[in-house]
Amino acid sequence: MRRCGLLLVGAVATSMSGVAGLAQAGVVQQRGSAAAQQTASAANVPAPMLLWPGGAPGALGDADEDKPSLTVYLPAANPTRTAVVIAPGGGYYHLSPVQDVANWLNARGVAAFVLKYRLGMRYHNPVELEDARRAIRLVRAHAAEYGVAPDHIGMWGFSAGGHLAATVGTKFDAGNASAADAIERESCRPDFLVLAYPVITMEAPYVHTGSKRYLLGEAPTQAELDAMSAELHVTAQTPPTFLYVTTDDQSVPVMNSVMFYSALVKAGVPAEMHIFQHGAHGSGLGVGNPQLSVWPDLLIKWMRERGYAAAQ
Repeated sequence: MRRCGLLLVGAVATSMSGVAGLAQAGVVQQRGSAAAQQTASAANVPAPMLLWPGGAPGALGDADEDKPSLTVYLPAANPTRTAVVIAPGGGYYHLSPVQDVANWLNARGVAAFVLKYRLGMRYHNPVELEDARRAIRLVRAHAAEYGVAPDHIGMWGFSAGGHLAATVGTKFDAGNASAADAIERESCRPDFLVLAYPVITMEAPYVHTGSKRYLLGEAPTQAELDAMSAELHVTAQTPPTFLYVTTDDQSVPVMNSVMFYSALVKAGVPAEMHIFQHGAHGSGLGVGNPQLSVWPDLLIKWMRERGYAAAQ
C-alpha cells in the first residue's frame, strides 16, 4: 500500500496485530493549564527530576552532565492513563530537543517524560542503559501520583535514543525485590516501544559508527558489539513495537529498522513498521514535510488500537 510515497508494512495478524509529594522534592510539572505553565521556566520547560537524587551510580563528577534526569509533562487529562518515556537522539554524544514530542503526546492525552541520559565519550555502556532502565522504574514506582497505569508505560526513542529504547526493550528485568530503594524493586520493561529512525545494530555493514564509538568506545570487543546489537536479543517478551523510518536515510541505514522488525516477527511480537521512500535522518514529527507529516497520525492510530491513547 502506498500513500504519499509511503510503503506501509502493516501489522501482521497474530504476531503483528502524590504529584504533590514529588513537587516537595523540587519537581515542576507542566500541565495543560495556564496556572501550571506559570510555574515553569521562562522557556516554558519544567524543571528536571534527578533519577538518583543522591547521585547517580558511576557518576564521574557533580556537573549537569553527570546527573541523568526526567522532565515531566502531564496532560490536562489522561483517559487511558498512559505514559511515554522519550529518549532523544544525538549519536550518544549530545541530546536533540524533543519538547515538541512531549507536547504532541500531551495534546493527545498522554503523559510524557523526557529522559536526559549520560553520554559518551565521558560515559560508555552500560551507563546509558542503566539511566534508561531507572527512568522506566521511576515512572512505574510513581504511576499513581502521575495518574498513569503501571502497565501503560511505553518508551519512544529517536535515532540513538531509538537504540537505547530498543535495548531496554530487549534487556529488561523484573526489578530487585530485596532492594532498599523502592524504585529498584520495579520492573524496567516498557509496555510498548516507538522507534523513529533508530540505530539498532552495532555490526557492520549497517552500524552507525558514531553511535558505536560514543557508546562502546574506540575498540569494543566482538562480545560487546553482539551484546548491544538489539536485533540479536529480541524474544517473545519484547514489547509491541511501532517503527518509522525512511529509505533515503543517509545517517542510519534503513536496514537497522528492517532487521529489528524481522526479529520481532520471528519472535511473534506484535509489530508495525512504516517505511517512507524519501526523507532525511532526524525528521522528528515530520512537521512541514507533506509526505512525512502523516507518520504521527499512523502512530496515534496504533496507540489507540492498543488502548494507549483515547479515541478522538
